[in-house]
Amino acid sequence: MEREYKLIEQIPTVEEYQTLREAVGWNRIADPKAVETGLNNSLFCVCVVLDNKVIGCGRVIGDMGIYYYVQDIIVLPEFQGKGLGKQIIDTIMDYLEEHASPGTFVGLMSAKGLSRFYERYGFTERPSEGPGMFRIM
Repeated sequence: MEREYKLIEQIPTVEEYQTLREAVGWNRIADPKAVETGLNNSLFCVCVVLDNKVIGCGRVIGDMGIYYYVQDIIVLPEFQGKGLGKQIIDTIMDYLEEHASPGTFVGLMSAKGLSRFYERYGFTERPSEGPGMFRIM
């Protein structure tokens, strides 16, 4: 029987988010209230759910005007390589295409070695004097 991955527009719980972060080697954020505040202030959030468990997420933060940032594209390691990260970023790009005005700055911080993944979405590496990537909508 094939398991069904569901892409759902929802904010992960604090514990789901912390679990995802830790699974990919990111630090656990010490203040759960700060995590809750940050997640709740996301402009857009999407989760990949399998068997009622969040196994991936991605979100957009920003000022809803001139700056947007793609944040926290995370998939549990055992589910990486199945196209789930692509589904998350495709959904986020759809959101940005609908909500960001022409000329809007869209930034992200790519994990080391993953810049090429984002380049296919029009993101460009910043010059060596500054980390991250950007895209102008």
